[in-house]
Amino acid sequence: MASLLDPDARGRVILVGAGPGDPGLLTVRAVEALKLADVVVHDGLIDPAVLDLAPAAAQRISVAKTRARHTLPQEAINALIVAHVRAGSIVVRLKGGDPFVFGRGGEEVEAVRAAGLRVEVVPGVSAALGCAAEAMLPLTHRDWSSAVSFVAGQCKGLSEQDWSGLAGKGRTLVIYMGVASGGCIADKLMSDGLAPDLPVAVLERGTLPGARAMRTVLADLGGLLAREKVASPAIIVVGEVVLLSDAVNRMQHFAQQAEVIAS
Repeated sequence: MASLLDPDARGRVILVGAGPGDPGLLTVRAVEALKLADVVVHDGLIDPAVLDLAPAAAQRISVAKTRARHTLPQEAINALIVAHVRAGSIVVRLKGGDPFVFGRGGEEVEAVRAAGLRVEVVPGVSAALGCAAEAMLPLTHRDWSSAVSFVAGQCKGLSEQDWSGLAGKGRTLVIYMGVASGGCIADKLMSDGLAPDLPVAVLERGTLPGARAMRTVLADLGGLLAREKVASPAIIVVGEVVLLSDAVNRMQHFAQQAEVIAS
């Protein structure tokens, strides 16, 4: 069976991970897919330079979501993609990070397959991996962490979820979409047994202009987010590996705050 990147194959979807933001972190296969697009259905925060890789004649449709405003519900996005494919278009569904890491890529693949249409997935560098690498923050380390977990910080029923065992000695926890609920997340983790002085990093706008890497301790997570007016996109890393990051450690202001709070 020929790859869906075959330019002679019409009427299909290529679900593409755009990476954490920097256009230079696109995969070669992602660039190839964009060059074939008749229609690009894209999330918000996609760099214009990435969209420019599609042909000038390609239709560009933003389905950007924010915490307070969704341009289209997921079902409508699925229907939009299916309609364009049925019209014979090559649809590139462009999603930040990796489509299958908190990107609803699985839902979109299911919808396309249910419609009897063809789909291919091009993976991307996830936000967690890209932002942590830029900050020189290893999510795993032979001496510090042998496990890493990823959670969504805006899920409903946070207090009822069981997060025990996700962070602590020898483990790293990465929290997506946790800026608005940072204080509640910290309370949740401490109530599940984590120490208040466990190191935490906040990586804002990773790989993008204006990126910031900030460090504090778990008890001060909500305070840091408020003081520094942290805005999405940002990820939160909880664990001892935070202490290994030179980029974060250079932020002396935050290191001093952490020491004061821990004492």
